[in-house]
Amino acid sequence: MTLVTVSLWGLRTAVVAAVIAGTTLTLLRSRYDLSQWFAFVLAGITMGSIYAQVALGYTMVYGVLRMINFAHGDITMGGAFAGYFVASASNRAGTLQVHPVLAIAATLLAASAVAVGIALLVERIAYRPFRHVRGFAPLVCAIGASLFLEQTFRGFFGSSVKSYPDLEWQDLAFHVGGVRVAELDLVLICCAVAAMSVLHFIVNKTRMGAAMRAVSEDADTATLMGIDVNQVVVLTFMLGGAMARIAGVFYAFVFKQVYFYMGISLGIKAFAAALLGGMGSIPGAMLGGFVLGLAESVGPALFFDGIGVRAPFQLRDLIAFTLLIGVLIFRPSGMLGERVGMQRA
Repeated sequence: MTLVTVSLWGLRTAVVAAVIAGTTLTLLRSRYDLSQWFAFVLAGITMGSIYAQVALGYTMVYGVLRMINFAHGDITMGGAFAGYFVASASNRAGTLQVHPVLAIAATLLAASAVAVGIALLVERIAYRPFRHVRGFAPLVCAIGASLFLEQTFRGFFGSSVKSYPDLEWQDLAFHVGGVRVAELDLVLICCAVAAMSVLHFIVNKTRMGAAMRAVSEDADTATLMGIDVNQVVVLTFMLGGAMARIAGVFYAFVFKQVYFYMGISLGIKAFAAALLGGMGSIPGAMLGGFVLGLAESVGPALFFDGIGVRAPFQLRDLIAFTLLIGVLIFRPSGMLGERVGMQRA
């Protein structure tokens, strides 16, 4: 065994031992009752749903182009801003309170138009010229597109935080065994599952999905077979933008705020979720989002509270990215990712 192998096994053993020790001490102290643990889990699934929807956009683009769309988080931010202006106007007109379904539909429609439009512009201007370029040029251009979108929205709408309307129906909930379950959280979770189901159907059961898979395998051969690669790429970015607008609007409704820098933090977490589940795998992106959300919500109380950390919930990012690093070290393809051969890699 090499030194690297021994070091990795030592790291794995240390992490597992720390997790077992922290979990055991937390459970023995019984600081949290069953309802609190349920609340942690529900919050994790809710946040994981948002991560999963953004991660679906990452994995769609990567699955076809083998390119990381680092501007995808900022596309989510653009959709959230568009939804904010429509939701605020609906709230002032009273529509959001009296006819919430119509108002939310209008909000999602506006967010869709903006997010899909930004996604198509990014693809046409920033990514298409670098589609056949190897090296770091596509990566640098993707990062530049992300920074451009952030600063553009900052210049037009300012750096202050915009507050989404806070209405009575958003606080509706029901109780299960004494545990409060918010209806908005259930809607968000159902939307995430529905989005994954629709994408999975499109990719695996439609002619366009077959074209996407063909372009993913070999774009040049797909062109010789009569497939319009540009059309496939445009549709892929449109689907990714649609996922971004859903995530952006619901994120803003849950956390009641939108700001120009929200895309970078949300995008990094969603990218981590896509890597965790397996980049290029739609079910993997969904699973990675839920696992990451649960790790952030349940992990601090379960792992750190028992060993005496005073502010365990401030270390949620540490848990999330430690989990990601561990998966990438011991299973680089992710939980559900494909094992890529050397020739294709």
